[in-house]
Amino acid sequence: MRTLLIGLIFVAGMFNLMLGIGFLVDPAGTAASLGVSSTGPLGLATLRGDFTGFFVVIGLCMLRGAWKRNGDVLLVPAALFAIAFTGRAVTAALNGTAPGFYQPMAFEAVQFALLVLGWRWVPHHKVGELTG
Repeated sequence: MRTLLIGLIFVAGMFNLMLGIGFLVDPAGTAASLGVSSTGPLGLATLRGDFTGFFVVIGLCMLRGAWKRNGDVLLVPAALFAIAFTGRAVTAALNGTAPGFYQPMAFEAVQFALLVLGWRWVPHHKVGELTG
């Protein structure tokens, strides 16, 4: 079971890494597939910088955590997905939703659960050892 979980984390990490690279290479096209658009150079720079950074860091941490069997590294993408999910939930509560709104939330929730399970089942330090 642990091997299957590590394999799923690795595949999801590759997907996120490729998504991040997609934002670097074709920010407008990749963003449009997620319902985001840019207006001018500032928007493109934001997509290239922020979205690339978000997904590349997530992907690399997932790949490293799976490859090295290091559960500690999996906490970083788990935290990022939790924050992204929370932001979407706040938007749903304050501004409503649109068609396709819940698909990215499901994507984030599934990966968050996968990462927390990975953190629990893959060797790691106790959180208290990491924080102080």
